[in-house]
Amino acid sequence: MLDVRDLYVGYYKDLNILQGVNLQARKAQITTILGANGVGKSTLLKAIYGFLRPNEGEIRFQGESILDVPTFERIRLGIAYIPQQPGIFRWMTVEENLELGAWTFRHDKKRIRRKLEENYERFPALKDRRHSKAGELSGGMQRMVEIGRTLMTDPKLILVDEPTAGLAKLLSEMVYQMLVDLRDLEGLTILLVDQEIRYALSVADYVYVLELGRNKFQGPVSEFTDLEKAFWVG
Repeated sequence: MLDVRDLYVGYYKDLNILQGVNLQARKAQITTILGANGVGKSTLLKAIYGFLRPNEGEIRFQGESILDVPTFERIRLGIAYIPQQPGIFRWMTVEENLELGAWTFRHDKKRIRRKLEENYERFPALKDRRHSKAGELSGGMQRMVEIGRTLMTDPKLILVDEPTAGLAKLLSEMVYQMLVDLRDLEGLTILLVDQEIRYALSVADYVYVLELGRNKFQGPVSEFTDLEKAFWVG
């Protein structure tokens, strides 16, 4: 579904964080990207979503180049992004936050209502709290709101950056289970950036490890049995 080839990306033209990265995300699988801080994991997601313009390389989605496609068009093509930092509006209700995910079809009231009901069926806890301020929810439920808002656009590929950063263990387990359900029950493709190695491996189908902006290891999750060896990035 997603094919990244020889990607060079940086925040300055002559300073690339990613230096020739290659990656594929296969349909209805969770592909996990691991590596130390600063190796370019989040930079890669931003380039795929269109926030950063690669200096070299190619990004193809469903067989077509999206290198020159603006972010809002990538959303319409079926690419969604859940950033590491919480993106909910705490003073707005759960339902108002979800409705923001329908911005690209904001004039289609019937479709908005249909997508809301789908989210409430998917996440019954949100229906019970739909009139509550999002800031009153637990960290895990706030992540649920973010995921629900993302699903309003019917994405085919979801880019997820550090989904459990700052969450307690129990809430983290809930978030990872949500990602597994989206893959197993709805057939979504997920590209996950994470530093929680054991959690990430427990849900992944295929794993990439980056070191200093380059590919270091890759393979099906079954090959990553020696954690200390596989994730040593010194």
